[in-house]
Amino acid sequence: MTKNSTSINEVSDDYDITQPAPAALVESLRAFGYSLRTAVADLIDNSISAKAKNVWARFEWDGKHSYIVIKDDGEGMTEAELVSAMRPGSKSPLEERSPKDLGRFGLGLKTASFSQCRRLSVVSKTAKCSSVSRCWDLDYINDSHEWRLLKRFNPPPLHIAKETLDGAGTVILWEKMDRVTGNTSHDDNNAYKRFLEAIDEVREHLAMVFHRYLEKPSGLKMWINGRQIEAWDPFLKTEKATQELPPTKLLCDGQYLMVTPYILPHQSKISKETHKNASGPQGWNAQQGFYVYRNERLLVAGDWLGLGFQKEEHYKLARIQIDLPNSMDSEWQIDVKKSRAKPPGYLRADLRSIGKLAREHAVQIYRHRGKVNARKSSQDHIFLWQQKVRYGKYFYSINREHPLIAKVFLDVGRDSIEPLLKMLEETIPSAHIMITSSEEPEKIGAPFEDCTYDEIKPIIESLYFSFLSSGCTKEDAFSRLIALEPFNYYPEFIETFKNQIEGE
Repeated sequence: MTKNSTSINEVSDDYDITQPAPAALVESLRAFGYSLRTAVADLIDNSISAKAKNVWARFEWDGKHSYIVIKDDGEGMTEAELVSAMRPGSKSPLEERSPKDLGRFGLGLKTASFSQCRRLSVVSKTAKCSSVSRCWDLDYINDSHEWRLLKRFNPPPLHIAKETLDGAGTVILWEKMDRVTGNTSHDDNNAYKRFLEAIDEVREHLAMVFHRYLEKPSGLKMWINGRQIEAWDPFLKTEKATQELPPTKLLCDGQYLMVTPYILPHQSKISKETHKNASGPQGWNAQQGFYVYRNERLLVAGDWLGLGFQKEEHYKLARIQIDLPNSMDSEWQIDVKKSRAKPPGYLRADLRSIGKLAREHAVQIYRHRGKVNARKSSQDHIFLWQQKVRYGKYFYSINREHPLIAKVFLDVGRDSIEPLLKMLEETIPSAHIMITSSEEPEKIGAPFEDCTYDEIKPIIESLYFSFLSSGCTKEDAFSRLIALEPFNYYPEFIETFKNQIEGE
């Protein structure tokens, strides 16, 4: 042994060898924050990287003994490749990857699986080699205090035996799914219902995340419990009324990324079924914003990326596609779950401009349709303030016939409110308004300027129900609302309220 060498049993003066405690680390790996749907999606990333054409998922209910099997017809793995794939941190995120690779940290198979189950079994087969298998059992690791990757399953995973690999491919089995089913019994109907709901959530998530793969004529096909998953296109590209705005190339880390805004059609331009489906897993309002893709795989589904925009009803038709190569992972701070992306600071101004443009187009579609509805109304506009002449001079009075004032008279009593109205009329700061209007007209705010729909909704709701209580039909009530000042300037708010009422 040379002078500077150190054997396994020797202690170096320069460093200590500190191996992580297996039981402690493996439990920490379970806390990455995966949901069932993001965990399943992470496994399918591996299938796509393995060039699979088909992926089959099977969810089997049996209380605490429930299990999930995911099978693909990809290239499969040799024994050495499988052992490497089962190793936590099997590949550094700094390593150069294939441009089509959907992985990054070398953790996905393990962290996604451990987040949902305590026993992960994998069987894989290549075109030239026989099948090989390995298993991580977290309870066994806790007992042995060592990273023992099992070669022989005990007991054998009978659930995998049902999934034959005639050619190349991989089968993954999750058992001991404490994070999915807990310790429930087979006949727990509430737990069974939650299990079925979770399957639906997974199906919707996969349809959204992998829609660009599923849309291709000879692209990926996926099934859950024998039911094929149909792609969910957030941009309604096949609809004639969808507007695709000019794409923008942005330079990021020496490469270009593409940003393409889409303005979805007003609901009057599409079928009810299409409108319902287009709302997506989270609903119309939540699905607006940027959609960040990495190698056509969706990472972020509807988010304004911290650019200072709020999710509002009248902007919900704006959805913006961003395409990233996997070489920009670090710049965009892609996380392990591949469910978060944050744009670098030098792109924020450009993205904010693109977002603002898309929002302006979206609200135009909303307001244009609202104005059409307003023109169909037979009601005259009802103003809160009225200009009158007294002793040859102008003054302004509050319209006592305004529905909101009439309602307050009815609820509180005219004698109680009249003195307040008179005081407001006699103390209008007319001179100050005139001076400000002439010197700084651009600083005079419009009614409800920058107010959100949620802030204005209580006023609309109060007026609507007061109309109904006075004997108006629903249609007449909506017509009167559109004719009311200042809602005649915001017909999209009335239309949003109408859609919510009709949807109840």
